[in-house]
Amino acid sequence: MIRTVLKSIITIPAAAVLVALAVANRQLVTVSFDPFDPSDSDLAVAVPLYVVGFTTLIVGVVLGGIAAWLKQGKWRRTGTRLRAEIGVIRSELEHLKRQASKPEGRSPTRPAGSAAKTLPMA
Repeated sequence: MIRTVLKSIITIPAAAVLVALAVANRQLVTVSFDPFDPSDSDLAVAVPLYVVGFTTLIVGVVLGGIAAWLKQGKWRRTGTRLRAEIGVIRSELEHLKRQASKPEGRSPTRPAGSAAKTLPMA
């Protein structure tokens, strides 16, 4: 419940700001993909300014996510290795528990029907 309310408190104003930016920046701008001749119309496109802004924002978020994912690779490898070690240790523990619960070859009690040897008392 609280998570939904907090998400709404953040999402609704952010969406309102994005819509306001889109409405305020509808003028066309020319984006050129030729760094040596920006006047070349073959590699240029006219789009609204808000599309350029949103595209830049989305590309930045995606690149940041990829960079964070690559940076955390060491921790993911460590976690995978530790999970494998934990599995081995748990199986060894279960094996040892089973061995400890099995009765040994000699029993602390005498088998039924056997005569007890007594030593003469002096």
